[in-house]
Amino acid sequence: MTATRLKLGAQVLAVGLVALLLALLVWKLAHGSGKKARVGGEAPNFTLNRIDKPGSLQLASLRGKVVVLNFWASWCYPCKQEAPALSAAAKQYSGKAVVLGVDVNDFAGDARKFARKYGLRYPLVHDNKNVTSPIYGLTGLPETFFIDRSGTVVEHVPGEVKPADIQSGVERALRARS
Repeated sequence: MTATRLKLGAQVLAVGLVALLLALLVWKLAHGSGKKARVGGEAPNFTLNRIDKPGSLQLASLRGKVVVLNFWASWCYPCKQEAPALSAAAKQYSGKAVVLGVDVNDFAGDARKFARKYGLRYPLVHDNKNVTSPIYGLTGLPETFFIDRSGTVVEHVPGEVKPADIQSGVERALRARS
């Protein structure tokens, strides 16, 4: 009888430990570590190499402009679906907003081919060192953040962004007080 109780106690302890680890994992995923982008908060800064031309681009250099920050990859099907809308938005809002594409988890050559195929003529940067995913709390691709002139995130669209989403996000960012 004692061996049975000991075995039962060990099993209860093991299940409790697994439950505790699972709860810790869920909390970590929900809260993460460090500062992450959120609506109403400041857009985390980054500096990444450009893939559309030589050099690098720092997000903070776009302060004073509305930014449509789109995270994408050439292998991502929804990214292919939204590319024409982002390209059109870059033309439509030229002078009012900057569309900035961040290529993540991708090869730079594949990203350049994607940009040519879909006529992406807005600034494109390459994140092959996973700099942006943790600070923006990306859960998948694509994801789009709308940033007002003061650097505050005013809207976030996880998943494929539609033309109506872009219009809404840009208009909200343009209306925001700087």
